[in-house]
Amino acid sequence: MRSERLHTADKNIVDRSKRHRNSDVARAVKKTRDRLSQQAGNPDFDRELLKLHARAMAGSATAIPLLVVLISAAGLFAGMGSEILVWALLTVSCYAGLAFIARRVDRTEAGAVKPRQTRRFFLTAHFVSGLGWAYFASLGCPSCAVDQFPVVKAVILLLAMAATAIMASSLSGALLSTFALPVAVYGWFGARLLLPIEAIMVVLLVLALLFFAYVAHHLHRSTVMLLSFRTEKDALIAELETAKSMSDEARRRAEEANLAKSRFLASMSHELRTPLNAILGFSEVMANEVLGPMGNPTYRDYAADVLESGQHLLDLINEILDLSRIEVGRYQLNEEPVHLLSIVEDCCHMMELRARNKGIQIVQDFEPELPRLFADERAVRQITLNLLSNAIKFTPTGGEVRVRAGWTAGGGQYVSVKDNGPGIPADEIPVVLSAFGQGSIAIKSAEQGTGLGLPIVQGLIAMHGGEFDLQSKLREGTEAIAIFPPTRVMEELPALPTKVAATAGRRR
Repeated sequence: MRSERLHTADKNIVDRSKRHRNSDVARAVKKTRDRLSQQAGNPDFDRELLKLHARAMAGSATAIPLLVVLISAAGLFAGMGSEILVWALLTVSCYAGLAFIARRVDRTEAGAVKPRQTRRFFLTAHFVSGLGWAYFASLGCPSCAVDQFPVVKAVILLLAMAATAIMASSLSGALLSTFALPVAVYGWFGARLLLPIEAIMVVLLVLALLFFAYVAHHLHRSTVMLLSFRTEKDALIAELETAKSMSDEARRRAEEANLAKSRFLASMSHELRTPLNAILGFSEVMANEVLGPMGNPTYRDYAADVLESGQHLLDLINEILDLSRIEVGRYQLNEEPVHLLSIVEDCCHMMELRARNKGIQIVQDFEPELPRLFADERAVRQITLNLLSNAIKFTPTGGEVRVRAGWTAGGGQYVSVKDNGPGIPADEIPVVLSAFGQGSIAIKSAEQGTGLGLPIVQGLIAMHGGEFDLQSKLREGTEAIAIFPPTRVMEELPALPTKVAATAGRRR
């Protein structure tokens, strides 16, 4: 359990050289998660709602006063006299106070807003603005030319209620604070007249007030939901930023570590090979008894074992250095025109003895007369030898390895090595293609490798701009295909004129 905890902790990459950045990110994540968990009634959440309400009221500060001015102008035209002017002045003054409070709250920082106190200020301001509409509901016009003046007043109040329900939906209770008193005043004066139309208008206003309060409540809930969605979006963005920064930091550290490893291995070529060459040379001299016979045959066997082990170690170092140079970008291609068929055929002859010792048959299937490739001959030879070595290693005794070389459909050239061995499970192919990666069959095999052959093939093919494809089926075999792009294929040059043809051309 302790090792598992340590392994999990190792995955959390922290850049200790950037403490301030990590602490800032942590604070941002904590802040956004706190905002995400907020509900109505939380001070921070209420501040957001109050800021939204202040912004809405400040933005629509001229809407209601403009309506009041139009109503007062129409009242003067109808002959209401100075009462309508007093009402207009009172109402505009009340809304001016509401707009002043809204602008002040809008300019205040969200953290400095006191939710309870600001809410009381807003509700009080809305109630004061409703005094103007209550005064309007009490107005009469005996000398007006309008027959149904109570109906006109009710319609105007309905318009004002609808506008307030939309504008003040962010503040719960704002509509009732504004129009509860005007509707009551309208009902009081309507009941005194005892007219059917007045009673109908009173009922209509009461129902309209309840309906608009219901609409304002749903708009308020929609506003709360939008705030929640915005908070959730901010939280997701913050967590994505955190995950991205951690991923970038982990990738940077991994790339630096991998680059340092590759540079170290690439620079150790001379230091590792020099003592190995001495070990191989001296052990070969002792094993072959060049300087005279050895008295004890066991020493000769030991020298042969040292030679074999040193050669294996040298091959391993060469593979590691090749892969490191490829990763670092220090592997230089010596590009020249080469014949792919000739290289593949030579590699098949080199591996023939090893295949014959295991009772494996190498079948060559080449397309005739392939044009030359512009490639690194050593790299092409290493690609072919690695593929052949892997195929022979995992092909059972009496099996067959088929080597093909020819054209691709796009005009490139390819080398394919196919065996009838045990195959590779589909989920292990990425493991096999990674450095030092070995499949389960390779691990159980008596003849294990280093797991660097296929990664080196991949790297060399990529440096030539080509592709490497590994196809395998369990109990059927594996096929490895190295594809060189069409840009590497050289056109056939015309034959040089012979001496006779050249002489004849000069005579003409």
